[in-house]
Amino acid sequence: MLHRFYLGFNRFTTQSAQLNNIAATAAHWLTKVSALTSVVITTLALALSSGVQAQAQTQTINLYTTREPGLMKPLLEAFTAHTGIKVATVFLKDGLLERVKAEGVSSPADVLMAVDIGNLLDLSESKLFQAIHSEALNAAIPAPLRSNDGTWFAFSLRDRVLYADKSLKLESFRYEDLASPAYKGKVCIRSGQHPYNNALIASMIAHRGVAQTEQWLRGVKANLARKAAGGDRDVARDILGGICDLGLANAYYAGQMKTAATGTDARKWGDAIQVIRPTFAQTGGTFVNISGAGVAAHAPNKAGAIAFLKYLISPPAQNLYARVNFEYPVRQGVALDPTVESFGLLKADLTPLTEIAKHRKEASLLVDRLGFDR
Repeated sequence: MLHRFYLGFNRFTTQSAQLNNIAATAAHWLTKVSALTSVVITTLALALSSGVQAQAQTQTINLYTTREPGLMKPLLEAFTAHTGIKVATVFLKDGLLERVKAEGVSSPADVLMAVDIGNLLDLSESKLFQAIHSEALNAAIPAPLRSNDGTWFAFSLRDRVLYADKSLKLESFRYEDLASPAYKGKVCIRSGQHPYNNALIASMIAHRGVAQTEQWLRGVKANLARKAAGGDRDVARDILGGICDLGLANAYYAGQMKTAATGTDARKWGDAIQVIRPTFAQTGGTFVNISGAGVAAHAPNKAGAIAFLKYLISPPAQNLYARVNFEYPVRQGVALDPTVESFGLLKADLTPLTEIAKHRKEASLLVDRLGFDR
């Protein structure tokens, strides 16, 4: 309309002076229409800007994770409160890798999160992570706790410790001691094929080789008070029940049980045990595994996914890992939960996790060959 009006106005200005008043009228209306157009454009721009801001405030990332819902909920709620980005979560006890593979390029996953170095490496080697570069992540996470190519990052440490009956007089313990004849019929442990134990056995192979690890694992099997099964908390339960005297489990479960409500079963299990950090005889270090995450290869919301990873390494999030999940934060300077701190100083074994992960298959085959879980 404005274009036709302007052409008409030019024709009017070539007429006689008698048409000057018409030209003046036309110019007056042209000014009004231009002003109105400016108002409309400004209004539309503000509306679009508000829409973008609203979209940013309500955007969602999709998290696929094998971590327990109760452990993740406080972190996810804090992230949303901090950024306005919601987290739609798919919890997968098993089959994370298989599901993302099957979804292919259509996968809605933005972040893949798993426990155990082996699971993270499986996802990376299957090209299900994409490489990202973040100065914030690289600065806060020590190099041994992240991949060289920027595909995965560790956000918490989880040490494999000894749960023991409080009546036992133990000031220290070595993983090798679990095979000692002194503990025949006194050991409880979960399946040797579980990632937590598979990683520990793989670590023993890295330290001592397959032959010596086989001898050790035979000794542990001979000492079992019951079938290798259940979960880590069941070790504490069975110590309380008098089925066994000691066993291996992750430290953070002890933190959960020892701070559970008075009178609950969990609190009774926690009160029944003492926690000791075992060490490898050769290195004097405690076995430590990780939980970590990376940006999914076909993430629809890559920016949101990176924002989530950056939040997980921030001091508030690392404090939640320590205070709510009873885990060891990877960021320096974050205070531990007092209960976890009471377990004593953690001197982590320095064998690279990627080196340990190379022995996972050997560890699994060894467990099967010995019938450890039968």
